[in-house]
Amino acid sequence: MNGAHWHLVLNHLPIIIPMVGLLVMVGGLVLNSEILKRAAYSIFILGAVTAIAASSTGEGAEEVVEEIQGIDEKMIKIHEEVAEIFAILIYILGGLSIIGLWANWKKKSYSSLISYVVIAFSFVVFFYAKQTGTTGGEIRHTEIRVNNLNNYNGMNPNSEIEDKDK
Repeated sequence: MNGAHWHLVLNHLPIIIPMVGLLVMVGGLVLNSEILKRAAYSIFILGAVTAIAASSTGEGAEEVVEEIQGIDEKMIKIHEEVAEIFAILIYILGGLSIIGLWANWKKKSYSSLISYVVIAFSFVVFFYAKQTGTTGGEIRHTEIRVNNLNNYNGMNPNSEIEDKDK
């Protein structure tokens, strides 16, 4: 497997895992379950660890993808910049989760407050997760680009199919 394969295998984890953590944390708050809150913190920490793995494979993926004809290096740089912000934010979320896990374990009076801070901060992380995933996908998937109609150079994308039917 080359660098692009590894990046594709790992890059979805730091996006999906925190979503699971949020659901578990909300469940922990609704059910007033300290075990669920601790599990949520652990899931957020896992999300931060997977972000390290996804980030570390990005450079190898870039080297592979830059060799493909028609790839716009500007899109790669945009993705890289957004991914760096996302990585910093998910590391902060992981750090907050370590503090929250410790505070919950030690039954600190402010542990509930940390749960709410983690939930609120996770939405900021999700915004950048979405941006990172979208900018990464746009590198190779022209169909998801905002200006996707311009990518066909004025051609009808179904014209090839229509011609085969004639």
